[in-house]
Amino acid sequence: MRVDLQGQTALVTGAAQGIGQAIAKALTANGAQVAYADINGPAVQNSATEANGALAIEMDISDESQVRSGVAQVVRQLGRIDILVNNAGVNTAKHRVNIDQFPIEEWRRIVDIDLTGTYLVTKEVAQTMIPRRSGKIINISSVLGVVPARLQCAFIAAKSGIVGLTRATALELAENGITVNCVAPGSTLTEGTKSLFYSDNAAEKERAQRLLSHVPLGKPATVEDMAHAVLFFAAPESGYITGQTLCVDGGWTAGGFFRDF
Repeated sequence: MRVDLQGQTALVTGAAQGIGQAIAKALTANGAQVAYADINGPAVQNSATEANGALAIEMDISDESQVRSGVAQVVRQLGRIDILVNNAGVNTAKHRVNIDQFPIEEWRRIVDIDLTGTYLVTKEVAQTMIPRRSGKIINISSVLGVVPARLQCAFIAAKSGIVGLTRATALELAENGITVNCVAPGSTLTEGTKSLFYSDNAAEKERAQRLLSHVPLGKPATVEDMAHAVLFFAAPESGYITGQTLCVDGGWTAGGFFRDF
């Protein structure tokens, strides 16, 4: 997918690996100057170095002071932020339990990073976009923010919150020429999920088959699929689209599919 982002500057959070890294690479390949941000300093530095020495920012998005200083560094070194991609987020594999058993510490960790972190970065970057009366903010939610499942109450609450925050922010920033949209990924093949989808272990194979049985296309997405959706919202031609959530899920949400994983 090709769009013209020449002269544009972007900030991508959670850019050290996976979907975030693919988004950062796609923006770069289409002409944007990209700042890679991630809580993992060495990993994000490596990713940025691979991208011909792009700017790397070590930043915990749940820490307001780090967000403030990280955004200031991007503006100081790259001049401005035209595109913000709020990708950084976490889930839990250990605590897949009903809400009556879900630990409050894990709830706070997930919500603080996934939802509050998105709010903090958006708030800081919006302050730099408003005076220029232009900008594109693209949030990364999840299909589970659109169609809920069991055993992930904190993740679903946070990702549903991102969908709502997208709409609210789109309304608030529209008068300043800023668009705010959201991408909701379905099951996506990353280095971290390869063992799930393509394991030789019989139990893992069975689990992968059950998972993909909820996806009409019958296969996981690639990180590039998510990057292309972000490019669509980032493109100048999408300037009249705001407040929308695009599910990139192989048809999962089309029929109200859900899963227990």
